[in-house]
Amino acid sequence: MRLVWKNIRLLPGWAPGVNTLLHYQRAWLLRDLVAGLALTAILVPVGMGYAEASGLPAIHGLYATLIPLIVYAIFGPSRILVLGPDSTLAAVIAALILPLAAGSVERAVVLAGMLAILSGLCSMLIGMARLGLLADLLSKPIRVGFLNAIALTVLIGQIPKILGIPATGGGLPDQLAQLLQSLANGQVNGVALLIGCASLALILLLARLRPRWPGLLLVVLLATGVSAWLNLADTAHLAVLGRLPQGLPQWHLPLVSWHDVMQLLPGAAIISLLSFTDTSVLSRALAQRGGYRVSQSQEMVALGLANIATGLFQGFSVSSSASRTPVAEAAGAKTQMTGVVGALAIAVLLVSGTGWLQSLPSAVLGAVVIVACLSFADVAAMREMYRQRKVEFALSLTSFVGVALIGVIEGIVITLALAMLVLLWNAWHPYFAVLARVDGAKGYHDITRHPEGRRVPGLVLFRWDAQLFFANGEIFKEQVQSAIATAPTPTRRLVVVADAITDIDLTAADMLVSLHRDLKQQGIEFWFAGLKGQVKDRLKNYGTLDVIGHDIFAPTVGNAVNRYRTSHAVDWKDWDEV
Repeated sequence: MRLVWKNIRLLPGWAPGVNTLLHYQRAWLLRDLVAGLALTAILVPVGMGYAEASGLPAIHGLYATLIPLIVYAIFGPSRILVLGPDSTLAAVIAALILPLAAGSVERAVVLAGMLAILSGLCSMLIGMARLGLLADLLSKPIRVGFLNAIALTVLIGQIPKILGIPATGGGLPDQLAQLLQSLANGQVNGVALLIGCASLALILLLARLRPRWPGLLLVVLLATGVSAWLNLADTAHLAVLGRLPQGLPQWHLPLVSWHDVMQLLPGAAIISLLSFTDTSVLSRALAQRGGYRVSQSQEMVALGLANIATGLFQGFSVSSSASRTPVAEAAGAKTQMTGVVGALAIAVLLVSGTGWLQSLPSAVLGAVVIVACLSFADVAAMREMYRQRKVEFALSLTSFVGVALIGVIEGIVITLALAMLVLLWNAWHPYFAVLARVDGAKGYHDITRHPEGRRVPGLVLFRWDAQLFFANGEIFKEQVQSAIATAPTPTRRLVVVADAITDIDLTAADMLVSLHRDLKQQGIEFWFAGLKGQVKDRLKNYGTLDVIGHDIFAPTVGNAVNRYRTSHAVDWKDWDEV
């Protein structure tokens, strides 16, 4: 009995949902129930649409919605965050599984399940090892370019449904070529085009004028009713969803070859990073509004478990939803019981039969996915990057072009490599400045920004705004020598303003010894101002200070200037001494 009680006490640590259930308040039930039913109205069409966008049968979108809701309700730290199929992951999933599936739907389902398990394991690794900082590699420019490319890719992939023409595989260029060829051959189905465009317009209109209405569900019901009433599948050759399997998802271990695992693993890692970024931002925002805290490590563990579970029950990779979570929040959701209600509603739908969905036009599901693409595409952000910082725009454009034209995984890898090169370049060529005293202003300032500044005769104040390491040591030395050569008076002392120097490696330490010897031959003293204690200790351990000196450090720039004026009797008056 004591052991059982001890285990119950441990539950809140790794199963926050159980803790919520143990302290559940009766007043929450009605709100959670209403919010769960309102959420279901969106979960069903969105789940099926994202499944087809991922290259899978629509029914697997319901499986990938049902399972994660239950798992996250148990293990998730956020009270109302909603997990499920995600539009931004759809293109990644399709790009990974469809080439390996080679046209086999059954194999695509198995590959998608294994991909979900692998991405879940990666997420759990990130959570348990506290490796969330890896997501910082996906900077804003990379993410904006990636999302815009994904939006374009998914949009082009859904247009054939709207036009009523056969969908094509391959990359974006192949899809565009096939789309243009179909248009040239006049293969467009007028009824599909009418229903698709009307559905798209109605969804957007309801979202704008009646945001609290279940617009997606209303459009799906209306289009399905019209399709069934007029028997458009036979009379107009309209592509419809067809009969879906009845019953709850069955446990199924997705067995694939080791070669397939190796092919899927890089994409699984990228999916986990993308999911972590979205989930962490959304969960923190919800926690801040709700007045509670969430553990990002627990968030990733819950996300990982949800993906593993959905992979074992014929689903595919999922993430947090920035579109469905606000629906639950606006409907008054109080706890993860909202997700449980939504999952139970989908379970009832699966068990009671999905026959009423068989007349749902594919064009409507295409419209649902297109609306999702329009919600996360951000062309304006790229325009702002071009105006504000060209390097960031170049990264975003590279991400966009790489993902859209080369491939999702290849594009991300190329962009990450380029980002690392930019980071190295910035560390290799950091900002530096020669400082001068500006009348009426405190401190010492960059002479290029304040050409009116006055410099102490014989003193060069050289500021270096980065760590010193093997890649930039020689550049540092060259710029110091240039500052001395261009000084208005013969230099008697060089003071390196080192407040921003956070580290000095062995290569840079050897460079400092070489610089010290060169300056000594020229009769120039070598000093530091503001060097951090730990960096100074590092130089001491290297033995560098035994060569360049132990008493060449001033705590501040002002102190370094005063020491120089005292030791060299310089005839120079500061503005506050006049």
